[in-house]
Amino acid sequence: MAADFDRAEGDVNLGDRRQAWQAAHLDDTTRALLEEDQRWFLHQSMSTPCLNALTGARGAWLTDVAGRRILDFHGNSLHQIGYGHPKVMAALRDTLEQLPFSPRRYTNRPAIDLARRLCMAAPIENAKLLFAPGGSAAIGMALKLARLVTGRFKTISMWDSFHGASLDAISIGGEAVFRRGIGPLLPGTEHVPPCDPRNCVFGCAGQCALRCVDYIEYCLKKEGDVAAVIVETVRCTDVQVPPPDYYQRLRDICHRHGTLLILDEIPIALGRTGHLFAVERYGIEPDMLVIGKGLGGASMPLAALIARADFDVGQHISLGHYTHEKNPMACAAGLAVLDVIDEEQLLARSQRLGQQVVARLRQLATTLPAIAEVRGAGLLVGIELCSIGTRDAADLAEAVLYRCLSAGLSFKVGQGNVLVLSPPLNIEEDDLWWAIDQIASALHAECAA
Repeated sequence: MAADFDRAEGDVNLGDRRQAWQAAHLDDTTRALLEEDQRWFLHQSMSTPCLNALTGARGAWLTDVAGRRILDFHGNSLHQIGYGHPKVMAALRDTLEQLPFSPRRYTNRPAIDLARRLCMAAPIENAKLLFAPGGSAAIGMALKLARLVTGRFKTISMWDSFHGASLDAISIGGEAVFRRGIGPLLPGTEHVPPCDPRNCVFGCAGQCALRCVDYIEYCLKKEGDVAAVIVETVRCTDVQVPPPDYYQRLRDICHRHGTLLILDEIPIALGRTGHLFAVERYGIEPDMLVIGKGLGGASMPLAALIARADFDVGQHISLGHYTHEKNPMACAAGLAVLDVIDEEQLLARSQRLGQQVVARLRQLATTLPAIAEVRGAGLLVGIELCSIGTRDAADLAEAVLYRCLSAGLSFKVGQGNVLVLSPPLNIEEDDLWWAIDQIASALHAECAA
């Protein structure tokens, strides 16, 4: 079995159940591919060795080497409009024919158009941005810009948070699976407890009393020179949705202490929570906003740092200077994503279907004591499991995952005991309800075992 320390982080590539699942479901061709993969890729938690091998991805579905179809409620949080959307594919083909790359000293129309649309849509009154080839890189740019703007270097971020896998991103991140054994991280990266009412270290007993925000202010007073507070607007790994007052007070606290508020929406922007940007549900204006993943249309790596225009003070240094910072193909895909969200009315659809899923799962919870809580924001839904009798919650979550994988449904397990569901926003409703039926069936079977 995976060590308890690892299982606390979520779905890892260790354990007896994974081996048993592979023994029952993989054919010889797949096994040969996996062996070759293990030979050539360095191994790391939650990645290589891999579970299975794929040959196709369309809409909400994956196809493995054996020809089985898998409904993907995981998608590394980037398939808001599904895989291979026709508008994205057309944009990529057209741009590949005309302008497959744009060297750094030049600009191009797709990059400018995407920058304009994002800056005008972002909840920052007067915004400018930089593109980057991934979310970790965009977080790094945000940290550098915060130092330039404030003249300070300290940060406050949350335990259990995830902001990327680079050294600067894991310094502000709070998951041990990325930090342990690495050695010294960035100096001045202080951490505080997240807004997590069910596991609140301040004794909020299931309802956030904002003591976690009070503690952030305490830390800002004591430190006196913090450049930025960095928060995942909604924590994707286990679907923690802070109450409205949390961000109202945090925004005010940061303003009074001259500290910037940086919101990380890399996995959840672009409609996942029912809003183009999750912060819109809170009615505040951050100083910086970092987005990514779904921006590349489930095909191209692309992220963006969106910031106040008066923060444009870094011409004397290179904040990013990435080879693919204005990749025309990635930007064309991003423009297609925004078009699809508008044309298919995916923001309203995410809210409507998300509410229905949460309602159905909460009804299921009345018959299953193993479900401690169901949380949701749009089509980002978390089912938190608890221990029942001698059955550990993390063991139960893992068992449910592999039952669902056997049925053809994939999702993420976060924080060891939370089933995290993030289907495409344009998923067929029949597929959505089939998936919920599979989860309900797996939970009933495991609770009866």
